Amino acid sequence: MVRAYAMIDTGEGTSPALCERIRTFDGVTEAHVVAGDFDIVVELEGDRPYDLQRILTREIRALDGVGTTRTYVVLE
Repeated sequence: MVRAYAMIDTGEGTSPALCERIRTFDGVTEAHVVAGDFDIVVELEGDRPYDLQRILTREIRALDGVGTTRTYVVLE
């Protein structure tokens, strides 16, 4: 099992709705609107690193209002 955290920058006023949508994706275990450099923090889980890449590139980044993302893979 591979886990990662993705930090997502969103357009103004879109964070709550985007967070709700992101929570519905398979492989997303948690998603929260946060204050700081990014607007949403997402915890991802999959069998392989490719599973996480697929969620990020095909689902999350494809959403209108999603800007920059940063992903951090859990090592332990």
